[in-house]
Amino acid sequence: MLPRELVDLMRDLGVFPVVVGTVDRDGNLHMTFITWVYPIDERTIRMAVSSGSNTAENMRSTGKVAVQIFAPDKSLTCYGPVREVLPRIEEVPFDVSVFEMSVERVENSLFPGSTITGIIPFAHTGNIHKMAELDTKVLKALKNRDL
Repeated sequence: MLPRELVDLMRDLGVFPVVVGTVDRDGNLHMTFITWVYPIDERTIRMAVSSGSNTAENMRSTGKVAVQIFAPDKSLTCYGPVREVLPRIEEVPFDVSVFEMSVERVENSLFPGSTITGIIPFAHTGNIHKMAELDTKVLKALKNRDL
């Protein structure tokens, strides 16, 4: 399970950066950085990615995903099955799909004598207003309990 304080932090921040790892049917690994992620509870993580991306295609074809979360004093890797719960967020002007991961295992990825001092710093570039609007629409879909 995810620690409750991490779930609360991720919810409070809205957009939260994580690294997602997938594998295709041939065993080729793929890693990507995303910020559209929302924990429904301690055992369920929703994420939104471009519908045609390698990440989306791999999750659809294998049903497997790993999510690396960095937060103060934590580096956790979550493993579990994933399924597409919404093929397209209608309010978004391009194809974005929502996937839901069932967290089966969480591993501490910190090496002894190390810690994480904060959240991965990132910033939107380009039109900040449009990105904020897009984030709001995607997060609304991720939080939808009816998916």
